[in-house]
Amino acid sequence: MAKYHVHYQDYDELVDMLHASEQSYDMEKIDKAYKFALEAHGDQRRISGIPYILHPTSVACILVDLGMDTDCIIAALLHDVVEDTPVTLDDVKKLFGVQIANLIDGVTKLGKLPTNIRSKEEQQAENVRKMLFAMEQDIRVIIIKLADRLHNMRTIECMKEQKRRDKALENMEVFAPIAHRLGIRKIKEELEDLSLQYLDPIAYADIEKSLERLKADKEQFLENIKNKIMDRIKDTIPNAYIEGRVKSINGIYRKTIVQGKTIDQIYDIFAVRVIVDTVADCYNVLGCVHELFQLVPNRFKDYISMPKPNMYQSLHSTVIGREGIPFEVQIRTWEMHHTAEYGIAAHYKYKHGLSSDGNNRKDSMEQKLVWIRKILENQTNDDAIELVKDIKSDLVPEEVFILTPKGDVITLPLGATVIDVAYAIHSAVGNRMVGAKVNNRIVPIDYKVKTGEIVEIITTKEETHGPNRDWLKIVKTSEARGKIRTWFKRERRDENIVEGKAEFERELRRNGIVIPEKDLPSYLTDVMKRNNCSTLDDFYASIGYGGVQIWRFLPRLKDEYIKRNASVVEAVPVIKEQTEKKKVSSGVIIEGMDDVLIKFSKCCNPLPGDDIIGFITRGYGVSVHKRGCTNVPENIENAAEPERWVKAYWASEIQDQFQSTLDIVAMDRRGLLADITNQLSAMHIYIHSLNSREVKNGQAIISATITVSGKEHLNSVIQRLEKINGIITITRS
Repeated sequence: MAKYHVHYQDYDELVDMLHASEQSYDMEKIDKAYKFALEAHGDQRRISGIPYILHPTSVACILVDLGMDTDCIIAALLHDVVEDTPVTLDDVKKLFGVQIANLIDGVTKLGKLPTNIRSKEEQQAENVRKMLFAMEQDIRVIIIKLADRLHNMRTIECMKEQKRRDKALENMEVFAPIAHRLGIRKIKEELEDLSLQYLDPIAYADIEKSLERLKADKEQFLENIKNKIMDRIKDTIPNAYIEGRVKSINGIYRKTIVQGKTIDQIYDIFAVRVIVDTVADCYNVLGCVHELFQLVPNRFKDYISMPKPNMYQSLHSTVIGREGIPFEVQIRTWEMHHTAEYGIAAHYKYKHGLSSDGNNRKDSMEQKLVWIRKILENQTNDDAIELVKDIKSDLVPEEVFILTPKGDVITLPLGATVIDVAYAIHSAVGNRMVGAKVNNRIVPIDYKVKTGEIVEIITTKEETHGPNRDWLKIVKTSEARGKIRTWFKRERRDENIVEGKAEFERELRRNGIVIPEKDLPSYLTDVMKRNNCSTLDDFYASIGYGGVQIWRFLPRLKDEYIKRNASVVEAVPVIKEQTEKKKVSSGVIIEGMDDVLIKFSKCCNPLPGDDIIGFITRGYGVSVHKRGCTNVPENIENAAEPERWVKAYWASEIQDQFQSTLDIVAMDRRGLLADITNQLSAMHIYIHSLNSREVKNGQAIISATITVSGKEHLNSVIQRLEKINGIITITRS
């Protein structure tokens, strides 16, 4: 148990930190909160056996280090009493006030979940959504939550392996990106490194060892660089401070494992940071650095004149000394440094010492919260999982900075297209977009923009012109996706109803569900209510413009359908005495039968182009198999019930898509899964699942279930995958 003590801080340590802080705290109120929490938690213990009260005191210490205020410290001490003890939110409100109660409510997980929330994924998504709405009201909610999550990660060793991996993945996808957007580097980098330790422990250990080896060689080198710069600037630039900086392990991981670079190709593993008093001093230091060392082409970034969305400002320049070793120099003012380290928390930590202009500080705070409002404004429904997807896509750490012909700077997530640029400029520009130019050259509509490019959007004057539905599959940002959906919702209701109804009926047929239209409202009561649909036409229209995602509610609908029809056993369909082939919307023709349910067997997953045969099931229509499936008798005449096997053909025109599973055998290596997923993504292939396991002789077997349009499409996918380094064989399950 002793090994966990290093991550816990008790109330005495918290009090010492509060007294040592430059902040002014209401110690009487904090002491009252601690005693209340201590009594509420009583004999409760963490999984490690540590008294539970040490968790809230440790979270409070993290917040003191960030410089948060009295209310934050009290909320940290009380943040688990409502969730884990008999104490209610009203109790907290009476004793400590509405503001602290609201902070705790924002941090606390959902208590009694709605009956329509089933899966763990939905529960987590609802928690994140609740927190996001609370953040809009008071940003301190997320700062407390980040401190809570950081301490949980520091003490997560005692949990089960899968629990650790689940929490680590959630950190990487949600909490670290939020910390990044808020500019709280101290929490972001530690969260990422702790999470990587459980998601890819082998790579983490390798990078850690490499850093230890490099550190001994680089320390003296960096010391010499620091001395050279200080000798050059000390007479002209007062109060300069120079320090060394080591890149985070996750930062190195992203470049070595994800981008395929070697550790020697990363120039900013070790960097020199120069901190000065004024912006003018920053540029003067930059001039001195470029006089002392040779600039590496295309490796200079001015984040002072073009700040990042999280308000990060600094000059970055990669240079080479006489030793021939490239290294990075970062130059910033003290105020920029505090913002880089503490992000939005610097508003609280340094509010008495950095800026005397309250209006400027308020404007800065407003700028930092714009992204929250944008994500919430772009919501087209109450789907929590969709909202979390928007967070994941919009808050990726990597961003691109592009320019308009007028010189305006637009910041977008990495992978954004020219369509995203159009909608970032204005809804009307996106809706009337017909093309784009990048650096004065016409580019495809799905072109992904890069930092420094000048993007010009070509529009039409036609008022009736609008976006293409396929753009929803191309755009990267939730802002663009939301505006496209809004246009279709407003301008194309009749078209949406037709499109949505056709899509919905197609999915029902594919899943063997037959519900008369008059009975549909009784099946769809919950989903229609959640999406504010009063009629079936409203529901179809929402599907048509993308506001309702069928895959989200279809499993429940299917369960309800089976539940209601469990006692009904239909007779074997009567085969008509005719040989004409009749086409059905599933893309399969059953000889001698019309308007019959079709479902594709999971045992062999037939694709267009395969030789197929049908089997008449009892109550669920015709099940279609590959002719060579192990469940199909070689000699139908000798089968137990030969009359239930029927001839089946593929229709000449098939618009449906199908699932298929590939078994890939390859030499095991780092980055193998990343290469496979990148190749599938480049071909716009939807991946349902991807699993890998090690086998003997240094090989691995990867099982990938994907969506394709037919056998020819699948063969082209296999041919592309076979070009990946290390692939031995690819077979279809």
